[in-house]
Parts: sequence; structure tokens; C-alpha cells
Amino acid sequence: MHSGFPARPRGCRAELSRVLNLPPENLITSISAVPISQKEEVADFQLSVDSLLEKDNDHSRPDIQVQAKRLAEKLRCDTVVSEISTGQRTVNFKINRELLTKTVLQQVIEDGSKYGLKSELFSGLPQKKIVVEFSSPNVAKKFHVGHLRSTIIGNFIANLKEALGHQVIRINYLGDWGMQFGLLGTGFQLFGYEEKLQSNPLQHLFEVYVQVNKEAADDKSVAKAAQEFFQRLELGDVQALSLWQKFRDLSIEEYIRVYKRLGVYFDEYSGESFYREKSQEVLKLLESKGLLLKTIKGTAVVDLSGNGDPSSICTVMRSDGTSLYATRDLAAAIDRMDKYNFDTMIYVTDKGQKKHFQQVFQMLKIMGYDWAERCQHVPFGVVQGMKTRRGDVTFLEDVLNEIQLRMLQNMASIKTTKELKNPQETAERVGLAALIIQDFKGLLLTDYKFSWDRVFQSRGDTGVFLQYTHARLHSLEETFGCGYLNDFNTACLQEPQSVSILQHLLRFDEVLYKSSQDFQPRHIVSYLLTLSHLAAVAHKTLQIKDSPPEVAGARLHLFKAVRSVLANGMKLLGITPMEFRSCCPDWSAMVRCWLTATSISQFQAILLPQPPE
Repeated sequence: MHSGFPARPRGCRAELSRVLNLPPENLITSISAVPISQKEEVADFQLSVDSLLEKDNDHSRPDIQVQAKRLAEKLRCDTVVSEISTGQRTVNFKINRELLTKTVLQQVIEDGSKYGLKSELFSGLPQKKIVVEFSSPNVAKKFHVGHLRSTIIGNFIANLKEALGHQVIRINYLGDWGMQFGLLGTGFQLFGYEEKLQSNPLQHLFEVYVQVNKEAADDKSVAKAAQEFFQRLELGDVQALSLWQKFRDLSIEEYIRVYKRLGVYFDEYSGESFYREKSQEVLKLLESKGLLLKTIKGTAVVDLSGNGDPSSICTVMRSDGTSLYATRDLAAAIDRMDKYNFDTMIYVTDKGQKKHFQQVFQMLKIMGYDWAERCQHVPFGVVQGMKTRRGDVTFLEDVLNEIQLRMLQNMASIKTTKELKNPQETAERVGLAALIIQDFKGLLLTDYKFSWDRVFQSRGDTGVFLQYTHARLHSLEETFGCGYLNDFNTACLQEPQSVSILQHLLRFDEVLYKSSQDFQPRHIVSYLLTLSHLAAVAHKTLQIKDSPPEVAGARLHLFKAVRSVLANGMKLLGITPMEFRSCCPDWSAMVRCWLTATSISQFQAILLPQPPE
């Protein structure tokens, strides 16, 4: 944490300020918590000497080491800092252990869900209005894995920005316009069934779309009818629009139901259809500024290079006068600025659309919209090979059903005498955690091959591990909380396992800050997995049962702080932490299962309610 002590301890900062003749606030980003080490005991904070030097100086290692040593010799220990030493290009500080324990645990418990977010790292940052556009599936087309990634990544970004106090508007910009609706309208008139549309709209529209595409490829009259249907839509034909509206409304109802299973919501369901008229206004504006060029084929383009570079040509109108994706994105951006007056607008899509958004932002700028600089594209890599047991993924619900099925099978592989009250919901939540952590562990821009076996692997750093760590810690509070959570003695938490946890808790705000800067959830994922491993090690050695009340109370406070921070991080990632309680037929087996974490199927032991000890 960095709100005074324990983040960048004030005593430490005041002393540095005196020696360096710098204002204390100038040192906020130069002092950081030291990552824990399995090999040796580490200091609590470190000052980066590099960050204090001018960039144009000669940064040879010996010179910096000499300066670090000289600085360390000038600094004095006090009631806060008990030891000062030097590291590689750093000055290191060890904090009074009892003060560290008391301050960290009090701050975690007092700040609750805001722990890490009240840090000095975030102080002074203006509260902004931020639009996040994510998910954005195409009605009647496959909800491919790219849409799934956009959904969970966009949800994470929106969660993080909201937690930091910004006003966030979550927009789902549906692909609900374009030539596919000419095909879909024609296809439904040929092959559609009203009953099937009402009972399973996404599935039936997809089936119709696939069938009419095949017909259009073989029969030019079908292709022509589709083109004519879309032209009727563009011209506002009442009958065509009525059918299109039905498709859209039923699809959104279904999307809302499925997104709810995923724990995702949107403030606005927008779509390309909203901008069919406003896109014509965009074309007129481009023309009035002399930016619109007609081609021999009759299409309209914008030359962003100004010299005819083919790679910088963006087509904005078809030869029949109808709008294109880029035109509608321009209209949508202008409309959102008028409606929300946003400070930042973030588009979350796969990296294949990088050039598209570069062109859209560039066109906005040359049209005279300076706020185009506030628009940002967050790209992510391509995932290959996501299949269910029925074949390729067609809809988001296919993924959720597959998660639930696989997790239920893993849970069922252990025979127990008790049944879960809601196994489907439990399996889905735990399985979603597994999927999200697997996706978020690496750089978002990296391509990877999807593997269900890797998502649900029985060993290693997984979302399942996070879920049962949280569940186990919650059960400790349920079992012992009433008698021990009033006060605690800091002298009872000086074991290496306790200190390692406290040192790790110090870093939470730095991790949040890092993710808020680069939109990469992997920093938080790595932090939470390390925290879970530290908790497992500590639980093995820091017993609560049969310990003196003073010791038991202190340890319970420590575990409560771990669970609180773990839950905070999981929620930011879009994971709902599981809480399990009541009775288990074999308490000792359950504990051993949690500590060893050797098999996903053993997670069922944690799911079972527990008896008091």
C-alpha cells in the first residue's frame, strides 16, 4: 500500500527528503515494495537510485552503486525504519516488524474492497468519464472466441477503471447492420420458422444465415434478393425494418441472459444500425471538407496519406451508396462524444482490427475532431482451437455449458457422502475462474492455442487454485471468527511465513497501478497466485486450532487480510469468489486436500460444508 505508511513509509520519505533536498511527494514513484523471495529474507521497500538521476547522465553501474552506498550512509534508522542497506542500484529499507504487521493488517481490514485503490499512486489523478466498448458480437453470426476474449478483457478494464473512481459507460456495439441482414432477411422469408425464432433466436438465425449463404453462392437470384432487402433496410422500408427489429430484440434478450451467467453487464446495447442515417451525415461532412474521393467502381474513399498510398486508402461508401463498417464507426464515435462528452473511449477488439481503428481515429482527426486523441484501441491476440465436444464454438452459451460440464465431471470423480446444494452454479463459477485465469496469465497481444486440458489441469497455477484458496480461508473465518476477530497482538505474527505475506500485501497497489497503466490483467493474476501459494504455506505451519487465543487471533487476522485482498483482485478480473461452509464428513481429509492442491477433482472436498472443530 502507498497511502503514507506502509506504502512509502512517511518516516523513510521524510529522511530521504531531508538528505536529497527533494519534496517528499517527488519520491512516491521512486520507492516501491520489494518482491518476496523464496531464497532469502528481503527488505520491505527499495529506493531506485536510477529514478533519481537525470536521464542524460552516464548511468554506469559502478557510479550508481557508489551513489547508492553514499546515500545509504547518510540515512538514519528510526522508529519506523529498523535497517538500511544497498542492493543492485537501490537503497533498501527494513521496517520495524511490529509496526509493519499492525499497519498493514489494519489498513487491509479498514479499507476493505478499497485496499490498494486509496494509494498515493492514484492520488491527484482526475476522475474521468470513460466509455468502454467490448464484446460486440454479430447478430446471426458465430460468437467466436475473439468475442469471448473481448468480453472478459473489456469487463476487466471497465471493472478496474470503475474501482479507481472513474465513471464508466459499458457499451456492447452489436454487429446488427450490413449486408448480412440482407441475407438474413431473405433467408428467413425462405427458410425461417417463427416458433424456432421465439424459442432459440440465436441458434435459428445462425442456421438460417448458414443456409442462405449456401443458396446465394449457387443462385444469383438469392444473392440479388439479399442485396435488395438490405437496400430496403437502408431506405427505411417499414416491413423490412420490422423483421430486422424482431431479430435484434430477440437476440439482445438472449445475450442479456447469457451475459448474466458470465457475470457481465452493459449500460448500453448499441449497434451499427443506430448510425445508418448518421453515417450519411458523415459522408456529407467528408465531402464538404474535400476528403471524399470517388473511384472508377463508384465507391467513395478517403486517402489518409494524401499522396495515393494504397495502404492508406479507406473505403467509406459502397457503389450503391450504402454505408460501411468504418463509416458507421465514425458516426458512432461522434455521437458518443455528443452524448457522453467522454474523456477516454476504449475499443477492445482483436489485433486484426488495429489498422481499422488507426484509420478511424485518423479520419476523425482530419475531420476536425481533436478529441480523436482520446480514443484508444486495446488489441488482443488470436486464440485457436477452442472447441466443445459438439464441435466448433458457435455461441457464448456453448462455452459456458462446456465449462459447467467439464467441471461437474471433475467434481464427480471423487465419491462423497454429501451432495452440493447447487453443483451446476458452483461448477460454472469455478470453471469460469479457470478459463479467465488461463486467458489472463500472459500478454493479451500474444496468440495462443486453446486447450481445455490446460484450463483444467490438476496441478499448477489455475483459477481453480484461487477459488479453493478463497473458499478455504473463508471457512476459517466461519469456524473461528466469532471469538478471535476483535483485536490482535502484532508480536504473534513475526514468523517468516507471516512476514512474507505482509510484504506481499504491501505490493497490491503497485500491481493495480501497473495494470491500470497498460491494461494487462497478468500483473494481478501473478500477484494473486503468489498470494495463494503464500497462504497455503502459512496455513500448514501457522495453526489456529489448539493455539493460544492470542496467537490464534493474530493468525486469523492475517488469513482474513489475505482472503480480503484475494477477493478484491478476483472481482476486478471478473471472477466471483466462492464461499463454502457447513459440514464435511472428513475434516482432516479436506484440509490435506486443500494444502496439497494436487488434483482438481479434490476441489469437491472444499465445496462440502464443514462442521465446527
